[in-house]
Amino acid sequence: MARPVELLLLRNVENLGIVGDICTVRAGYARNYLFPHALAEHPTPAKIEALKEARAKAVAELAAQRSQREGTITKLVGVSIKLVRSCNDQGVLYGSITQRDIADALVSAGYAVDMRSVRLAAPFRRIGSYTCTIQFDKELKADITIDVSADRALEMMQAAKEADEAAAATVAASEAEDREEMATKGPRRSKSKSKD
Repeated sequence: MARPVELLLLRNVENLGIVGDICTVRAGYARNYLFPHALAEHPTPAKIEALKEARAKAVAELAAQRSQREGTITKLVGVSIKLVRSCNDQGVLYGSITQRDIADALVSAGYAVDMRSVRLAAPFRRIGSYTCTIQFDKELKADITIDVSADRALEMMQAAKEADEAAAATVAASEAEDREEMATKGPRRSKSKSKD
């Protein structure tokens, strides 16, 4: 089994570290991802010294980014986004609403959110109201509401409404007919045969 390898990061790597960090990773990860993408190399004192300035700059950028994200999270608490999509008569969308759709809607509403920050268990495939989490890191997250509505009145809902109205009209007509019949004929008498 391959031993872990200590590497010096040349650029910021998500979920691993920032420039100038010395981190321990598996040999396969280093060989197959970090080295080919020029993200890391073996540490030497000269290389560590050369990256001190870049590391200080990266730390400052991360601090500024974090404060900006904290502001965005405080603005996002309780936000509701409305999305209008095409669907069939049962309310099933012709496409699905994904992380990209939600991120685009938030950006157009004035929030600085990228697609990777939107957390969905599964894409939304029906009309309705959903809760979605926006998470920048472990501590910075907020829940928002996504309201998905149809771009047209659903025929199924219209048909149900028309059926209810027709049923109510039929009941009203039959009751009126019964009252009219009672008024013209009088009360019904039951015929009973007496047995001798």
